[in-house]
Amino acid sequence: MNITLIQIGKTDAGYIREGVELYLGRINHYAKFEIVTIPDLKNAGKLTEEQQKVQEGKLILAQLTDSDVVVLLDERGRQGSSPAFAAWLQKRMNAGVKRLCFVIGGPYGFSKELYARAGDRISLSPMTFSHQLVRVIFAEQLYRAFTILNNEPYHHG
Repeated sequence: MNITLIQIGKTDAGYIREGVELYLGRINHYAKFEIVTIPDLKNAGKLTEEQQKVQEGKLILAQLTDSDVVVLLDERGRQGSSPAFAAWLQKRMNAGVKRLCFVIGGPYGFSKELYARAGDRISLSPMTFSHQLVRVIFAEQLYRAFTILNNEPYHHG
């Protein structure tokens, strides 16, 4: 299975980039994992929050194929433990999903069209994190899920 993380805007902070790169390398031992970064909107300051979500939504939707399984990383999504996420991931792999796309939206969230396209929504925590910090938290949780599925000791460390 191929896993893609789609995100809006480059990662500004070096420590976040380093963390994501660390887990990117680790995850690729288990599955092909890539990150697609959609550039920040050039005219974002002149757009309303809703217009910005719609514009970003169009750019994200353009990255998807009809067969992709799309999961939004959304504060209003389903919450669960790391083992539960690992079990959820295993079900997708067992179902023969070819490409699983996780999406981190911009600072205002997702467009209605993107919500309609998504098959699932996952929340990483009841707390709110910056959309950039979510990148490294999600990458770590994805790596943790693979270590759980492979009965490796990282999960308990």
